Amino acid sequence: MINGYFRCSITSLYLHHHKYKLIMSKIGVFYGSTTGTTEEIAQRIAERLSVSTNDIHDASKLNEEIAGEYDVLVLGTSTWGAGELQDDWYDGIKVLKKMDLSQKSIALFGCGDADSYSDTFCDGMGILYEELKSSGCRFIGATAITGYTFDASTAVVDGAFVGLPLDEVNEDDKTAERIARWTEKLQKQIH
Repeated sequence: MINGYFRCSITSLYLHHHKYKLIMSKIGVFYGSTTGTTEEIAQRIAERLSVSTNDIHDASKLNEEIAGEYDVLVLGTSTWGAGELQDDWYDGIKVLKKMDLSQKSIALFGCGDADSYSDTFCDGMGILYEELKSSGCRFIGATAITGYTFDASTAVVDGAFVGLPLDEVNEDDKTAERIARWTEKLQKQIH
């Protein structure tokens, strides 16, 4: 009888564990990339979050059906010119703004150049935030400004970056550690 009890308990724990896994948040990673840098960063972030390559999407192909599959949207962009959003996102952001995002969590990451464009560092990420902040979504993954050198950024709200800023031009030696810390934080905020 005791062995039967333990066998039943272990089976219940086993089934409960698998049931929990089935209801975990589904994560989709979306990126806008002109030179390939943001795409490569998106793949690295997805790998750290155990996201399948099938769940990594180019923002130019974003539609409501694809975005609707996910509980968590990780959105990445580079910043161009005088603080502009990467081109693939202009249509992608329109798609997201039409959706009901009230049950979704959104994490942002951005690539910028803090030396040459210190006054618009990662502004593309700030634009994504501004465009989606009234959508009802829950933003996750804010990053402290400590350790970054820049003059201004629209991606800084209430003293912190709205997501993960990366500078592959001048600080690529810090990228792996920054991604590791950020994805660990995301995993805690998602579950």
